[in-house]
Amino acid sequence: MNRFALLFFLLLIPFLSSAQEDALAEDAFFIRRIYDEALTRSRCFDWLNYLTQQIGGRLAGSPQSAAAVEYTRRVLDSLELDTVWLQPCMVPYWVRGEKEQVRVVNSLKMGTVELNGLALGNSVGTGPMGITAEVVEVKGLSQVDSLGESLRNKIVFFNGAMDATQLNTFNAYGKAAGQRVWGASRASRYGALGVLVRSLTTRLDDIPHTGSTVYEDDAVPIPAIAISTRDAELLSRLLRQEPVRVFMRSTSQNLGEVPSFNVIGEVRGREFPEEIILVGGHLDSWDVGSGAHDDGAGCVQAMEVLHLIRRMGYQPKRTIRCVLFMNEENGLRGARAYRESSDERGEYHMAAIESDRGGFTPRGFTADGHDDVFTDKFRKVIEWLPLLEPYGLALRKGGSGADISGLKGQKGLLFGFEPDTQRYFDYHHTPIDGVDVVNKRELELGAAAIMSLVYLLDKYGI
Repeated sequence: MNRFALLFFLLLIPFLSSAQEDALAEDAFFIRRIYDEALTRSRCFDWLNYLTQQIGGRLAGSPQSAAAVEYTRRVLDSLELDTVWLQPCMVPYWVRGEKEQVRVVNSLKMGTVELNGLALGNSVGTGPMGITAEVVEVKGLSQVDSLGESLRNKIVFFNGAMDATQLNTFNAYGKAAGQRVWGASRASRYGALGVLVRSLTTRLDDIPHTGSTVYEDDAVPIPAIAISTRDAELLSRLLRQEPVRVFMRSTSQNLGEVPSFNVIGEVRGREFPEEIILVGGHLDSWDVGSGAHDDGAGCVQAMEVLHLIRRMGYQPKRTIRCVLFMNEENGLRGARAYRESSDERGEYHMAAIESDRGGFTPRGFTADGHDDVFTDKFRKVIEWLPLLEPYGLALRKGGSGADISGLKGQKGLLFGFEPDTQRYFDYHHTPIDGVDVVNKRELELGAAAIMSLVYLLDKYGI
């Protein structure tokens, strides 16, 4: 036991019965074993290296996503689990096409200027000849409504930056993401020809970030391209000085729906097999990078939990299930298929833990749940803080994860694994989200943190 865990243990002793002392000591030593095992014998970094280097970007419906399904199925099968299976789901198949072009074409100050751009996922293309039009800058969706018909035949430039004063970068992302998701639909209502969107990161650089856009049912689809933050700053400066016309071209298209799969493996519980503890991440990623932090890291951490269970000879009371969801990035079809199947079979997820915030240094877990049960169940869980705090882990109310949020109706607890957030959006949805920016030790610490919470949930229930 490290000195911090021992200190917490010693401070608690005066307030505990003999049986409680014994249980606390047993738990503290077992969690220490989890960390020792994860930091010396983990295979999660090797799995991540294969996913990113040998398979690469895994957009749902693509050949690479199919390869990832088969690879992770084989890995789970090699762990000698009780059951491994593929769960079918239909997913949208969107393709990027040729390299995007975004160009300022009429600046008196700078002449022709090339901008770094990536088409947003699900976006329609411009057509082979591209689009050239005057640009109008807005800071958010509400400003589009105020400008209204003046946007007709224009290119709308959404330049709402992530709020750098937010210490939790996911909060900043959530407040800024609406322009990327709904911007094209909102501008289309007023006759705009296309949209440019500032990339969602606090960093100022030349790297564009893709991500999903969604067309509302009443919207005429128009092309949407994200540009880098540095280019967004440049375009904004030019617009303050003179009218600007931009040429944009993309050949992206939607190819309909194709079959795919969630990948699932589990160890059955010996006492309460009907109570499920899920660990998971999403197997798909954007096509432009290799999806190391988003979300290869979460997938291999979930797989490592089952690996640790087998290596340590741990016999869980409850069923521990690993789910690698398909199509989180541009449709959530895998999550929908899983939830519908689970509800139809009358399953009960006592807890679900999603890792989809990168493979950085663990900070703890956020927790969510049905209003009817959340307070009582969360009160039980925070009793375990003395066992988690020595490893730098906190528990707080918050969101869980996009893929598991639909399980709230089963009235278990939902957790989001929370690493340090400061660097995540430097790489999120970019060509530079590769295994080279993942620290092996941080990745393993994350797997150990998740396994520690799984152990406590399994031993004590909620």
